Amino acid sequence: MADKAKDKGKEKEAEAKATPVEAFLETAKADLTQVRNQAKEIGLLVEQSQGEVDKLVQRNASITGQLHMIQSNFDTVPREDIRNAYESAQDAQQRLFTMRGQLEKLQSDETHLKRYADLLARTLQLLEGGPEIAIGGGPAGETKGSTVEQVIDAQEEERRKISRQIHDGPAQALSNFILQTEIALRLFDSDVEKAREELTNLKSSAASTFSQVRDYIFDLRPMMLDDLGLVPTVRRYTEAIKDKTGLALTLVVTGTERRLEPHREVLVFRAIQELLGNVREYAQATQVKVTVDLDDRQIRAAVEDNGRGFDPAGLQPKDGEGRGLLLLRNRIEQAGGTIDFDTAPGKGARISLTVPAGG
Repeated sequence: MADKAKDKGKEKEAEAKATPVEAFLETAKADLTQVRNQAKEIGLLVEQSQGEVDKLVQRNASITGQLHMIQSNFDTVPREDIRNAYESAQDAQQRLFTMRGQLEKLQSDETHLKRYADLLARTLQLLEGGPEIAIGGGPAGETKGSTVEQVIDAQEEERRKISRQIHDGPAQALSNFILQTEIALRLFDSDVEKAREELTNLKSSAASTFSQVRDYIFDLRPMMLDDLGLVPTVRRYTEAIKDKTGLALTLVVTGTERRLEPHREVLVFRAIQELLGNVREYAQATQVKVTVDLDDRQIRAAVEDNGRGFDPAGLQPKDGEGRGLLLLRNRIEQAGGTIDFDTAPGKGARISLTVPAGG
């Protein structure tokens, strides 16, 4: 009995003296199990969402066929039925847009979880004495690979966003233009005043769509950045945001306004664009201040808001805001600059950056 008690005591003592590597292995195994379970759950949600998207695609196809039939029998279909049909089409398209966005988010989460699970599995295999596995060439390689993945994910997310915007904006508007033109042409033979009303609506819709297209072009690549430089472009961009959102947004520019090297102007403008985009989408702010200071050696810029703030230590590459800010930090640091996050949950945020002014 005494020997058994001693053996148990030794076992407990050995457990208590587990090395840091052993402790890490246990934690990693638990994390791997949890991540795999989460990936399975999200996989089921992806299947369900894909099913909903497929149903909505079929519904849209059916409604499109109905609209074509209405156009073919326009003179005999009551106006109220036409209106109801197009309202149903818009509702179906909006539902499809929402579900596609949800599906893309779930697919992105599933991809990131699978990558994390794969990394944990390979790390465990390596530490437990399995065959050596290349996981990026050490810390430096891992960082580079991670950055490349973030860049690719961010680019694809931006392409998806632009695609959705064009589909639900100009593309849908052009479809409505065709209908309104058809209505106006047919009404000219029976009710000239109604035809004028339809043409007036068509003109208003065209003006709105044209404004949307100009905004998309500006977001993609503002031509005035090449023509006039950083400060005028930032002024134009902040004014546009203020007009669209109603935010109490102020811009303060100090130092000597001048042209900079093109890549530095692009870097600083894209940084301000990213930060203001995050304010609009995540911060729930009512007041925003943008500052730009140009001296002989440095370009300093900052975006400050009174929104909900966030925990800088909790930024994650899989989150929309986190991915954008981490990529921004990488770009700023690669250009020899620095970025500072002065924020906390519920305390608003002030994100400031400094980059060399160059020659």
